Amino acid sequence: MPPPDPSLIDIADLAVALGTDLDRGLDAAEAATRLRADGPNELRALPPVPAWRRALAQLQDPLVYLLGAAAAVALAAWWFEGRCRDGVAGWPLDAIVIAGVVVLNAVLGWLQEAKAAKAVAALAKMTTATSAVLRDGAVARVPSAELVKGDVLVLAEGDAVGADARLAQAAALKLLEAPLTGESEPVLKDAVALPATTALGDRLNMVFKGTAVAQGSGRAIVTATGMQTEMGGIATLLDTTPDAPTPLQVEIAHLGKVLGIAALVIAAVVVATILLISDIHGVADVVTVLLLGVSLAVAAVPEGLLAILSVVLAMGVRRMARHHAIVKKLASVETLGSASVIASDKTGTLTRGEMTVQRVMTASGRTDITGVGYAPEGRAEAAGAELPEGALRAELQAVLRGGSLAGNAQLQQDDSGAWTIQGDPTEAAFLVAERKLGHQESAAESAPEWSERFERIGEIPFTSQRKMMSVLVVDHADGDAHVLLSKGAPDVLLAHCTHARRGEATVVLDAALRAQVLADVAAMTGDALRTLAVARRSLAADAQIPADASAAAALEQELEYLGTVGIIDPPREEAAVAITQARQAGIRVVMITGDHPRTAARIAADLGIVDAGAQVLTGIELDKLDEAAFTAAALQTSVFARVAPRHKLRIVRALQGGGNVVAMTGDGVNDAPALKAADIGVAMGIAGTEVTKEAARMILADDNFATIVLAVREGRGVLDNIRKFLRYLLSSNLAEVLTVFAGVVGAGVIGLKATATGAGGAVVLPLLATQILWINLITDTGPALAMGVDPIADDVMARKPRRRGQRIIDASMGLGVLEAGVVMAVLTLLTLDLFLPGGLIEPVESWLGAGPHSLELARTAAFTVLVLTQLFNCFNARSASASAFRAAFSNRWLWAAVALSAALQVAVVHLPFLNLAFGTVPLSAAQWCVCVAMASGVLWFSEGRKLLRRRWTRRAPAPLEPPASHRPREQGRP
Repeated sequence: MPPPDPSLIDIADLAVALGTDLDRGLDAAEAATRLRADGPNELRALPPVPAWRRALAQLQDPLVYLLGAAAAVALAAWWFEGRCRDGVAGWPLDAIVIAGVVVLNAVLGWLQEAKAAKAVAALAKMTTATSAVLRDGAVARVPSAELVKGDVLVLAEGDAVGADARLAQAAALKLLEAPLTGESEPVLKDAVALPATTALGDRLNMVFKGTAVAQGSGRAIVTATGMQTEMGGIATLLDTTPDAPTPLQVEIAHLGKVLGIAALVIAAVVVATILLISDIHGVADVVTVLLLGVSLAVAAVPEGLLAILSVVLAMGVRRMARHHAIVKKLASVETLGSASVIASDKTGTLTRGEMTVQRVMTASGRTDITGVGYAPEGRAEAAGAELPEGALRAELQAVLRGGSLAGNAQLQQDDSGAWTIQGDPTEAAFLVAERKLGHQESAAESAPEWSERFERIGEIPFTSQRKMMSVLVVDHADGDAHVLLSKGAPDVLLAHCTHARRGEATVVLDAALRAQVLADVAAMTGDALRTLAVARRSLAADAQIPADASAAAALEQELEYLGTVGIIDPPREEAAVAITQARQAGIRVVMITGDHPRTAARIAADLGIVDAGAQVLTGIELDKLDEAAFTAAALQTSVFARVAPRHKLRIVRALQGGGNVVAMTGDGVNDAPALKAADIGVAMGIAGTEVTKEAARMILADDNFATIVLAVREGRGVLDNIRKFLRYLLSSNLAEVLTVFAGVVGAGVIGLKATATGAGGAVVLPLLATQILWINLITDTGPALAMGVDPIADDVMARKPRRRGQRIIDASMGLGVLEAGVVMAVLTLLTLDLFLPGGLIEPVESWLGAGPHSLELARTAAFTVLVLTQLFNCFNARSASASAFRAAFSNRWLWAAVALSAALQVAVVHLPFLNLAFGTVPLSAAQWCVCVAMASGVLWFSEGRKLLRRRWTRRAPAPLEPPASHRPREQGRP
């Protein structure tokens, strides 16, 4: 068995412990035995969720349970009272509508998750990984899933590392470990045993599953496979990290409980009150009262809420998809809008993941290279102006030419025009910079001419001890001159130099010039630039690289120093703009990376996350903190470096514990546990690993951090619109409940009982059950859905995010709902009284016309007024403080929905077959005018209330949702 940390033990002792031979590897029979014992080298995969279970999961919601109970009660009421009626009135319409809403909601949620899963699958890599190993003394390539402990890996440039392994040999071996550790630069490996346990990113004698060889070669003994690898440890951490519900899911669950309690209370109060004040003559009257209480309880539940919520969220998903954001779960759309902290990985997320030469220091001074990434677009500048011909340009050409030739990377342009590299990204940075300078023409066809001029005939490889490498080339354009080109750490390479290039001349590298070079290097290091120096030496025409290492190293003396380049993985320009927008929106951006602290601080300062010189905490420093100090550090520090996956997870949880809604972005496997624990995890679609995409709730198809800020804006707009239609739906349903309840209780006051001929002491309803159902059908769905596509306000990103735990329906909104509901109910009952004799208000013939004022006419007028008050109220509900006349025409869909609902109400009043089904009678033009005037009262009441509120709260903080926009930037479409 290997020791707990194989990096600490001598390789020969480790080989004995694992029963393997460094020269022959394992034999095939032993490898098969170990494979049977330990199992395949695979991460534990969860079985796919069947479609039927995903469909049932859509029904696991408190609001769905409430609607299901309402449907069951409505069906029971129909069975006892309505199934014997003729026509439409004999159908269980309430139960049918509620069931349809539940099914529609489930279908929408299921389709969205299926669509997101398909998008994730389209991004997945479909290749089967293989590894080169020694088996029976020969190199064989086997599926990585068949690797076992003790296998000897044979590593070469471009290989994916199939398992965790301890290096036995390393020749200029560099690995890309960004997916696991977040390190932006290739890591130079060394086979020497470590003196003490170090952080994962500093275990230089280990290679890890999921990383890749950027350069060089090596051999390593497999020490862990499957779930025992570092990658497996992350998978275990991921499995034990629960899926937290989104803030919106928490709010909807709370709303479902509140509505359920409200429905029970309404039923109990209604039944008790009517039994106390009415003359009950028998069991039939008791059953009538009980059914009335049940009907009002069902009416209190907004049946369309769940479906409308799903449709609005689905439209938000579609809009986000246009911005290259794939949302996996509908409720996650709103979560980004509530985010108060965006915790982001650095490499590939905030930076481009493309090493770029940014600065070159030579004997004559400093040159800056513009442009970022692998596209050779940019120029050389001195003091902000294009670099002219002269000594500085000549020196720059020599440095970039030497650095390009002293490397093995390749720069290519694919058929789509995108530039890609093969090999070490640092070496590729020289090629890109050289093309920007124009020394090698940007046209692809010039590459063969360049390769024909310089012929490499030998190489002295890079090692961790030497910290430099050299190549011997023949320059066929200069009389077949033999030139040794060297590249390495500046302090090391400078020790091999005796001269320096100044312009076209060679000068002695005296103490003053040497001190200047070292100062230049120190300045670049202080700016978090990775420094590489380049030197050259002219050799004899028959020079060759000796096979003996000592003799070869002797050639690397008396070199001519050419200059030093500063390289960095540059920040994304769009990320800087997005971070500025996020800060303006009250969102704190936190960088959490496995990269070097100095690099993290530089990138964070460049992007505006922190000021220069801000504190950076490392994983080792975090481990020394107790829980309270750790939480305080997470809430106060904005840059964390050299952190492990467990640190990222703790930081996210500490931020959540501090009351923040956390969005976590990342691309590496090391980010996956934190992504899953965050309120919304955001994975990179291009550079992201499959594990990360699976753990995330949203995927950026373009790997652009700026897309997150666009999604935040969409999320805030969705939240605003959710509050609008909640305000509308709840006030409308409350108005219906209050109208029926107060109408029954106060029947004698408004003339309802006196007009009901032959009613005696029986309960007389101000509105029929079919009329209430009609109101829900035509006013709840269309206008509420149209509010869901209200334009996003201009100031949506100028407001602070919603606090964690802050209710969507807060006290202020609850009061507004109550006021609107009461006013609509009062207006409806006043209309009923106005059309009935014997109440508070006697009918006015000049308004209502002469003739008998029947109960059917009064009900029709009250029914119409209740519909119209709700249509007026939908304009009020667009804002808690702004006038309904402000930007009144910015949402054309709302006007269309209102017009359709009004037309349907005209139809139910005047079409004979609908008169029969819904108990209505036609209204005259004068009566219609009275109804419209009465209904408009809710608009004028709301305008007065908002005016007072604006005056009282002029200096108070802005409300949670903005007023309707003057200049909507975006118009949704249902």
